[in-house]
Amino acid sequence: MKNITVLVSGSGSNLQRIIDCIDNGEIPNTKVNLVVADRDCYALERAENHQIPNQLIKRGKDFSENLEKLLPENTDLIVLAGFLSILSKEFCEKYNGKIINIHPALLPKFGGKGMWGHHVHEAVIAAQEKESGATVHFVTSGIDEGEIILQGKFEIAENETPETLAQKVHQIEYEIFPKAIDLVLNKRVP
Repeated sequence: MKNITVLVSGSGSNLQRIIDCIDNGEIPNTKVNLVVADRDCYALERAENHQIPNQLIKRGKDFSENLEKLLPENTDLIVLAGFLSILSKEFCEKYNGKIINIHPALLPKFGGKGMWGHHVHEAVIAAQEKESGATVHFVTSGIDEGEIILQGKFEIAENETPETLAQKVHQIEYEIFPKAIDLVLNKRVP
């Protein structure tokens, strides 16, 4: 049995998708051993509803240190699912190759500091991109700079808004995130 710890900051829709995919076998032989939030959010309630241990660690310079103290020893993978805080360089280096993130754009474009949520979608539209999507990547100390594991994309419609783009990107996230988690847990990715 593989164990994943999921870090969240918001509603937890990607967390719910992970839980559902574990339950239906898309992510086999896996369980969520802990959900950690950096702010009070609905994702904690989702974890509670599924009897998954969960913890709120307030954002701040000690976040990574506090997370490390809580992290179960048997954690095989740390999954950032809509997680908005930045993990410390030391934490990223210690768990190198064991932390993944989902990003709402086709990296390496539209990544880095300040590129999250609606900011990404607004930038994609302003740049008149022809396509968008989502990327699952390994987490390093450089924001959104880790090796890409999986991407999914679609063509941008002429009348696209940040809101419609967000909905389409979310659907791509739901498709690729469980696949990427399974790939990494089963060592089918270098």
